[in-house]
Amino acid sequence: MTDLLKYKFPCIGLLLCFLLAVVSCSSGYHKNILAGEALGTTYNITIITTETMEIQNEIDSVFRAVNKSMSTYLPDSDISRINRGDSTIVVDTMFREVMGISEEVYEKTQGYFDPTVGVLVNAWGFGPGQEMVMDSSTVDSLLVYVGFNKIALSQDHTVLKRQPGISLDFNAVAKGYTIDRLAAVLDKYNVQDYLIELGGELVGKGGNIVNEKPWVVGINDPQADGTSSIKLKIQLTNRAMASSGNYRKFRVDSLSGRTYVHTIDPITGFTKNSNVLSASVIANSCAIADAYATAFMAMDLDESVKLLVKQRELEAYII
Repeated sequence: MTDLLKYKFPCIGLLLCFLLAVVSCSSGYHKNILAGEALGTTYNITIITTETMEIQNEIDSVFRAVNKSMSTYLPDSDISRINRGDSTIVVDTMFREVMGISEEVYEKTQGYFDPTVGVLVNAWGFGPGQEMVMDSSTVDSLLVYVGFNKIALSQDHTVLKRQPGISLDFNAVAKGYTIDRLAAVLDKYNVQDYLIELGGELVGKGGNIVNEKPWVVGINDPQADGTSSIKLKIQLTNRAMASSGNYRKFRVDSLSGRTYVHTIDPITGFTKNSNVLSASVIANSCAIADAYATAFMAMDLDESVKLLVKQRELEAYII
């Protein structure tokens, strides 16, 4: 895909287009497969080398470290303690890097990507916190606690908040960042050919040299009556891809019957029923792709197009 922006077909949910199996190939290459559950989803890692690799412990340690640092679902994680008002937490390198990525995308999207939206995510019923009855006055009162420009890191790496009630939520970037950390583990061992998938987000390096083909991934058609139907196949070489969409994550109010999608507009504070159904973004890092895919769900399509024209390192498939 070169400078590709399409919005004809609905897409979300990445389907790996290869059969996961542990094999030792006649060509002398070994296809090492690691699979399991982590961060509330599943992962699949395919590594092709000339020898078997025993790195499960290192992979697990990445998941543990990310959870300890940034999981809003673990009460003892650093981010949960910070959200409860503990100003003494010295955040680790991962936390600081995710804050840096978040600040970059926050500025370039003019606030549409905002990890301080956590208080609204909870209030609308999409997070681990208390759901609230939402109306204009409630939203206005909560917007006081939204704005990534209202937080900063001190010189001793503690988080400073302009408002004590500000709540951080890195779930829209941490999954992509975790994939980047997993890729860094493989790069440390000088692995040249691998494909990492975590909850639908991907990083591909090299290719499937056993079959002498590039890594090929598929984007599912969300309107395929519940079946897995591939709408678009993409070669993923030395790039990352992440997707976001509204067609699966929503809730229906039990009293009013109204449907609320999970995308929160950080500018207005309301859930966003926009003209964008889903967005898939290709970038050099999965954290960046993850963050922009989230932002494009909150932005209007024409705003996303203008940003993509400026950000030439990004490619997107937007519906």
